[in-house]
Amino acid sequence: MHDLVIRNGKIVDGSGTTAFNGDVAIDGGVITSVGAKAGAARREIDAGGLVVTPGWVDIHTHYDGQVTWDPYLSPSSWHGVTTIVMGNCGVGFAPVQPGQQEFLIGLMEGVEDIPGSALSEGIKWGWESFPEYMNAIEKMPRVLDVGAQMPHGSLRTYVMGERGARNEEATPDDIAKMAALVRDSLRAGALGFTTSRTMLHRAKNKDLVPGTFASEAELLGIGRAMGDVGHGVFEMASDMVGADATMEWMIKLSTETGLPITFAMAQVDSNPTGFRHLLERVRNYNANGAHLVPQIPGRPTGMLMGLQSSLHPFIAHPSYHAIAHLPIDERVARMREPQVRARILADEPAAKDPVTRYLLTNFAKYFALGDPPNYEPARETSVAARAEREGKTPAELTYDLMLERDGRELLYMPFANYSDYNFDALREMLLNPATALGLSDGGAHCGLICDASMPTYMLTHWVRDRSRGERLPIEMMVKRQTSDTAKFYGLWDRGVLAPGMKGDVNVIDMDALRLHPPQMVFDLPAGGRRLIQRADGYKYTVVSGEVTFVDGKATDAMPGKLIRGPQPAPRAVD
Repeated sequence: MHDLVIRNGKIVDGSGTTAFNGDVAIDGGVITSVGAKAGAARREIDAGGLVVTPGWVDIHTHYDGQVTWDPYLSPSSWHGVTTIVMGNCGVGFAPVQPGQQEFLIGLMEGVEDIPGSALSEGIKWGWESFPEYMNAIEKMPRVLDVGAQMPHGSLRTYVMGERGARNEEATPDDIAKMAALVRDSLRAGALGFTTSRTMLHRAKNKDLVPGTFASEAELLGIGRAMGDVGHGVFEMASDMVGADATMEWMIKLSTETGLPITFAMAQVDSNPTGFRHLLERVRNYNANGAHLVPQIPGRPTGMLMGLQSSLHPFIAHPSYHAIAHLPIDERVARMREPQVRARILADEPAAKDPVTRYLLTNFAKYFALGDPPNYEPARETSVAARAEREGKTPAELTYDLMLERDGRELLYMPFANYSDYNFDALREMLLNPATALGLSDGGAHCGLICDASMPTYMLTHWVRDRSRGERLPIEMMVKRQTSDTAKFYGLWDRGVLAPGMKGDVNVIDMDALRLHPPQMVFDLPAGGRRLIQRADGYKYTVVSGEVTFVDGKATDAMPGKLIRGPQPAPRAVD
């Protein structure tokens, strides 16, 4: 008798093969049959009329702190994610010297907009080395599997102290010590190493992340240590300028070690066709032995601006600043007073930074998000276009929109991958075999971005609902976030529904699958805020053969594990 059988579903197995109907049987946490009529089971799920997929594998999250207190790692687990990889962008919490804890919290708070108070209260420090950090999180029960990467920011600070934090150049001895720690961590089970080389990533005190200006010698020294171990992804956030623009060191390192180097790629308004040139360069380099992988999202990188967000169009207006300390309901009541409205609208943003001023006044890229949320809005629905039709200034319309839903309305501002006011560029990226789907940033950007729901969006929008361009087949969208992402990190035991593979499964009602509007909640430790987004339509989520969610409600099952290193494919699977 089987432990679990999922019967009569439309199976999208994660391999890219055309969907087919049948049963999925799981025993001992492992899939034992797919497609054929399965025998009796201790528990059976009727999947008639439903879609059966592998669990989603999300390779770009920032749960490094939340993983120490939240066994559910929400909101990712609400969206069918059964495996996450954290430690991206060079920030994390190990290794750590005694006394450096608050510095690392300040890095994470500044770079990833996770409330420092929540991290300070929530993390119960009990480690120094990265292997000790993995040991600590391994002991905690959880609902899904977790993979960890070593971050450059904490590594550099651990080895070099203040010199590393101030981005001074590493000496050969510093590099040798960092390389040794990377080797030890990968041998203990880390899935990769990550760094940040972008001017956008700054600590709470506005300092750049340690490692931003790391020399080629430092990067190659660490990368070669990964090559010594024989596994690991080298992930980075980069502006792709200077040495990164030529990609020479990346080509050298990936060619020499055979290991992948992945970096975020986006369409930017200042050069809307530049991504095509980058993809062509990557294709040529990879054809000659490199292994470069541009990482892309499934929807624009976009800010959600509201009165409770980290940024909104009036946050730098002096007259708004005078009432910003008030509780949201009192603030909204004051903002509805005609005199207060007039004063705020008469102000100019006090922000001096040109990027910030641009974000606060780019009304041509502001949209009412709506319910259901619309992440591919037409140009004519922008605040600027609507204001012109309605005879208002863009600021006036923005002000009124933000007061809707008792001041909880969110304005969507896509600042990357939306130069043409459609998803055609994103579609090109998704169809390109050199790219990897990621950048959900689950657990991060708590006050401004809410993209942990991206796995659900790949099905609702790209497969079912897109009306302003071509859709994409469900088989491709499932493969993109299951077997493709799993294999990229060497997790050959999951991502496909096939005998011998890990029993991670989603059972989905595609007709009912729906994203709710994001909302701000204050449920982190110390009352910290975060944007969350819920979904309907996940009938069942299964991890290692145990049902973890039913109709969006968690069961008591906690089958999640810490992943230690690459996971080999079972013999039963080609």
